[in-house]
Amino acid sequence: MTNEPSPHTSDDSPPGGIRAGRLDAAAYARNFGDAHPALTRVQALIEAERCYYCFDAPCIAACPTGIDIPTFIQRIAQDNLRGAARAILEANPLGGLCARVCPTEVLCEQACVRDRNEDKPVEIGRLQRYATDAHFSAPGAPLFTRAAATGRRVAVVGAGPAGLASAHGLARRGHEVVLFDAQPKLGGLNEYGLATYKTAGDFAQQEIDWLLSIGGIEPRCGQQLGRDFTLDELLAGFDAVFLGMGLAGVNALGIEEPQLDGLRAAVDFIAELRQSDPAQVPVGRRVVVIGGGMTAVDAAVQARLLGAEEVTMVYRRGPESLSASDVEVRWAQTNGVTVRHWAKPTAVLGDSGRVIGVRFAATAEQGGQLVETGEAFTLPADMVLKAIGQTFVAEPVGAAITLVGGRIGTDDDGRTSHPRVWAGGDCRHGGRDLTVEAVEHGKRAAVSIDAALRDEAGSSQARPQEVHRG
Repeated sequence: MTNEPSPHTSDDSPPGGIRAGRLDAAAYARNFGDAHPALTRVQALIEAERCYYCFDAPCIAACPTGIDIPTFIQRIAQDNLRGAARAILEANPLGGLCARVCPTEVLCEQACVRDRNEDKPVEIGRLQRYATDAHFSAPGAPLFTRAAATGRRVAVVGAGPAGLASAHGLARRGHEVVLFDAQPKLGGLNEYGLATYKTAGDFAQQEIDWLLSIGGIEPRCGQQLGRDFTLDELLAGFDAVFLGMGLAGVNALGIEEPQLDGLRAAVDFIAELRQSDPAQVPVGRRVVVIGGGMTAVDAAVQARLLGAEEVTMVYRRGPESLSASDVEVRWAQTNGVTVRHWAKPTAVLGDSGRVIGVRFAATAEQGGQLVETGEAFTLPADMVLKAIGQTFVAEPVGAAITLVGGRIGTDDDGRTSHPRVWAGGDCRHGGRDLTVEAVEHGKRAAVSIDAALRDEAGSSQARPQEVHRG
């Protein structure tokens, strides 16, 4: 990965124009390759030996999926990569991707005893990637097999981290799963919402292929709740339903958003990059990204790596309030992104149908409230990316499910107000919008659904025939 977007190819477009192909082929390959190369065998063995293999390891408690970190690291030290992968994937069936995208610096690595004593934790995330990469490259015999068929069918809506984890857990327990997703590919944000350099190549699909190999999971892509089927239809045709649809809505800026070329949602920009050759993705010369989360960082860095000459990320509050981690913010700055705080947009400026800039008001905090100071400034831009969060679109769920704070309310195991519906991931109230936490939601829901179905089977000889349609 380079800190500069690399020399531009010849460009005859007018100043301020949005265009693709700003760089040469070598620059695209370099900029959108793996941002953090995998450990070599020697590096992995040396790093594994740094682990104290704590008996009551704080890193395990800090992992949302409860991976037995000392055990898998010890197996790496013993050169037992299959055993290491099993320890990881037993707890987290998406452990390969989580190794790449988890904010380990504020989870397991922050809790590492070495971090407390020596200011340098064991590189748990890179070791996890080393073990899972080795397994996926040569999986051999299956790590896990299905239990005896139960005859029960579960609908999983949404094939992101929560849905995939739930489907895998249910299939392992012998249930038949139909996995619905609105997109052409499975994966959710893993496939469509992460910076390309975080999951270079086709790793997300490679991990999904492994996950589906357990059997008992039937994917149905291009199928959207509320458009192609209803919740009532699922409840009539399946014994239980898991909802893991994520957040389909994009928050508005709160100001007029004129129909201008160059104004778009950051999530759409990232998804286009994930599904395209970077050389074919248009980018402006001067890009403004509005927002302060991980999506804003991913969009800003990738705009820079596509060849944008100036990229500015603007956030309405101070640096301590950014939802992006310190590591991610430093990564953005290393890649030439300017980060500005204490400013909110007041107008998107356009001319002849295209964006020419954004006017901002300077802000400050007074008495716990965000206020405008009276100062203002304008940033010239030919592309503006909105990254101020996403919202749950509740209409497809209907009135049968209780919402809390605009998302689906559940108990600790993901069960909703409807006794046969569970939910997890970003659409569930109370989470931290982390991939690894979504996986844990799916895992716990699978256990809860399985227990409910088995309890029901024990109290009834048979269910009505119509439950097995669809």
